[in-house]
Amino acid sequence: MFHQPVKKIVELQSRAMNIPAIFGYTKGVKEDELNDLKKLIRKAKKEFHLDGVVTGALFSNYQRGRVKNVCEELGLKTFNPLWHKEQLLELKELLREGFEFILVKVAGLGFGKSWLNRMISADDLKKLEELNRKYGVNVAGEGGEYESLVLNAPFYDKKLKIVESEIVEDGENTAHLVIKKAELDDK
Repeated sequence: MFHQPVKKIVELQSRAMNIPAIFGYTKGVKEDELNDLKKLIRKAKKEFHLDGVVTGALFSNYQRGRVKNVCEELGLKTFNPLWHKEQLLELKELLREGFEFILVKVAGLGFGKSWLNRMISADDLKKLEELNRKYGVNVAGEGGEYESLVLNAPFYDKKLKIVESEIVEDGENTAHLVIKKAELDDK
């Protein structure tokens, strides 16, 4: 259910946004991961006096529903501002607003290692549209076709810089980026 970025990267994103992060461990077992999530949200609610949780859910009823249920059990509201937003328009809007992001994992027809560790551009969005037409790829990666990493955003005080990385090919259309060293850099 969860995107699994390197903890060090999330720590850097947290510092870039000036928003604290709370970490926990889960084995990814279906019901256990839900309890693990509940423990972390409960801890965040207590520590930071939360009223609600904002998600980035686009189309996964499974993910949105599970987070919503956990939050309801803890007396928190959920807000899903991207819910059912047209995905290609959302990606175009991200680029227009100044978000800078890369792909860190690809797993689908038409993808390869060349997609990894490069800033996604408007031309790449056209290629995603083409992959959608040709192979049925979800342009926002909602089917697990890719995972992304935001290196810079309008609300970041600093941007992330990948200093050292390695691309690992897992199969013909599957590869991931191993980030060995990253740091914060001035905008």
